[in-house]
Amino acid sequence: MNMDMHHDHHNHGTMAPPTGTDSHEDGAVHCAGGMMMQMTFYFGYTNVELLFAGLVINTPGEMAGACIGCFLLAVLYEGLKIGREFLLRRNQVNVRYNSMPVPGADGTMLMETHKTVGQRMLSLSHLLQTVLHIIQVMVSYFLMLVFMTYNAYLCIAVAVGAGVGYFLFSWKKAVVVDITEHCH
Repeated sequence: MNMDMHHDHHNHGTMAPPTGTDSHEDGAVHCAGGMMMQMTFYFGYTNVELLFAGLVINTPGEMAGACIGCFLLAVLYEGLKIGREFLLRRNQVNVRYNSMPVPGADGTMLMETHKTVGQRMLSLSHLLQTVLHIIQVMVSYFLMLVFMTYNAYLCIAVAVGAGVGYFLFSWKKAVVVDITEHCH
């Protein structure tokens, strides 16, 4: 069977180069619309497109406002995480305790008790949890997209906002340490 394939009809010699993006040594990719997308971290405040096509930062004041907004968005994200955990613990129902015998080290039988907690699917608290989860996911994607601008001012604002949010909201969080867990 002869698998000789000819591609003379494709006429590769007259194809124009792609015009969608053009990469340069300055760490940026220039897109067809004239906007520039940075691919490395940079400190700058002109021509920074933030989340939406019409939201372009061009002055130091606009950058300061955007940093404050991103900072507050990151604080909100941390607050949503902790708030959802608090609501979940507060609205737990169907608490069951299951005891089971386990052999002890000296051959005796010990009783080990496990607490099982559930929540109703069709309840106002579960609906609220669902709405808060949707908001939390949206905020997390916005923060990811802000970070993907590679603008160092905005990235620092997101990181510091997350840290401040954790500091403000997580101090009351009960931490359960499982001593049998070996993969941290």
